Amino acid sequence: MARFSPYDNNGGTCVAIAGADYCVIAADTRMSTGYSILTRDYSKICKLADKCLLASSGFQADVRALQKVLSSRHLVYQHQHNKQMSCPAMGQLLSNTLYYKRFFPYYAFNVLGGLDSEGKGCVFTYDAVGSYERVGYSSQGSGSTLIMPVLDNQLKSPSPLLLPAKDAVTPLLENEAVDLVKDVFASAAERDIYTGDRVEIVIVNAEGIRREYIELRKD
Repeated sequence: MARFSPYDNNGGTCVAIAGADYCVIAADTRMSTGYSILTRDYSKICKLADKCLLASSGFQADVRALQKVLSSRHLVYQHQHNKQMSCPAMGQLLSNTLYYKRFFPYYAFNVLGGLDSEGKGCVFTYDAVGSYERVGYSSQGSGSTLIMPVLDNQLKSPSPLLLPAKDAVTPLLENEAVDLVKDVFASAAERDIYTGDRVEIVIVNAEGIRREYIELRKD
């Protein structure tokens, strides 16, 4: 007996890395359902403010609804305060928005990245009901279990006795972070059927936002 489900998982993988003066947010462009590829050119990254971007995996209808809610609330904020919301403030807003829907949650797994008020990179990682944490790097989506061990190996302090840094940023230079993102996506695309086709890489720094694309395997 087939049962109706209000949710679907459209796959895909998102990664974000924060540095001293930049943030790299990346996601693949494949959208799937089951064993079918719906489109090979679907952006999972949404610009919420000049220095704040959201990358989301999961059920893309819920992702779109969540993006519209955040955009409308940000517009109200701009009218009331005559300025854009900071990335940490947007991180709290996203947490509140997800928690408000906790009894029928958005089936969306989010990574929020950008620059804080001091110009430092910041990454916030979430679960489906709004619990969040500021981290130096994160991954969400179908390929995250493949990517996070590599990021931990490359970026995490080797000694558990060392206290975590006061600022959650990685020691990588901007071009090193971009190269690492390309490497982990190339690896994930070899092993995850829901990750592939192309990677959209967005770099946020003091100069603004720029995008890069690299091709992945198509099968």
